Amino acid sequence: MSNVNALREKQLGNDAYRKRDFPTAISHYENAVSLDPNELTFHSNIAAVHYEMRQYEKCVHACEIAVEVGRSNRADFKLVAKAMSRMGSAYRKLGNLAAAKNILEKALTEHRTPEAKQALSEVEKEIKLETEKLYQNPEIAEEEKNRGNERFKAGDFSTAIKHYSEATRRNPHDPKLFSNRAACYTKLLSFDLALKDCDMCIQLDPTFLKAFLRKGKVLQGMGAQARAMEVYTRALDLDPNCNEAVEGYRACAIQQQANKDPEEVRRRAMADPEIQQIMADPAMRMILEQMQSDPKALGEHMQNPAIASKIMKLREAGLVSVSYR
Repeated sequence: MSNVNALREKQLGNDAYRKRDFPTAISHYENAVSLDPNELTFHSNIAAVHYEMRQYEKCVHACEIAVEVGRSNRADFKLVAKAMSRMGSAYRKLGNLAAAKNILEKALTEHRTPEAKQALSEVEKEIKLETEKLYQNPEIAEEEKNRGNERFKAGDFSTAIKHYSEATRRNPHDPKLFSNRAACYTKLLSFDLALKDCDMCIQLDPTFLKAFLRKGKVLQGMGAQARAMEVYTRALDLDPNCNEAVEGYRACAIQQQANKDPEEVRRRAMADPEIQQIMADPAMRMILEQMQSDPKALGEHMQNPAIASKIMKLREAGLVSVSYR
């Protein structure tokens, strides 16, 4: 009879729970436990009420009892997993993300549900964000930026990127750090990465003129003249007297027109004494031939500032096509 009475108390508790009469619900669930202490669901229901009342520590305690009772009485593993998942949610509300992650992982070993997997994924993201936040330090970011500036001036763009990247981790809210790294990526012809950093700059500060100018240069390097012109237009919206934006827009317009006639592109380029000197250099001709047969060689050559500068000059003149990833 006690089991029947316990189930009756559980049903009364459920009715009160649905009405959000939580004190009455707990009273009935506790009565059910006193009548049948070996039933996991009664303890689990008490935990659910505590969770709704934002009594998260009591929820955790009730879940612990539910899991212990379930294990002792060989309850359905799905019910054990559900109690563990609720415990994980309570730990998360308490800000104990490590405990939440631990118990949610255990819940998934009992029974994998989309809800538990999603909860674990969210907790892991929160842990990552918390770790990144603790790692932030504007003073160290400034030191790393200065080291990056030194390496950039020396033409050591790869090392500069490492310093700027560390600076962005230390202070992810400073658009100048992403702008500096974008400049390095541009020098190495990693246009996609440069473009990503430019977009981050603009996201952090929509009025950051240099970000638009740098993005325009990147798009020019990618051969996306029309998109570059749009970006230069946005730069001019910020500063109508910006000569760099005006010149960039004009250069894109000229390039677009020249691209319609490849022979005209070559004729214009070869009229430039600097281009003539580069093309007359046997070493550069060998490098260009190697780039055609082995695109991977580009990355190695771009580590040399002198060679990188010449390749960029040929690229801007439209004489070489550089692939990017």
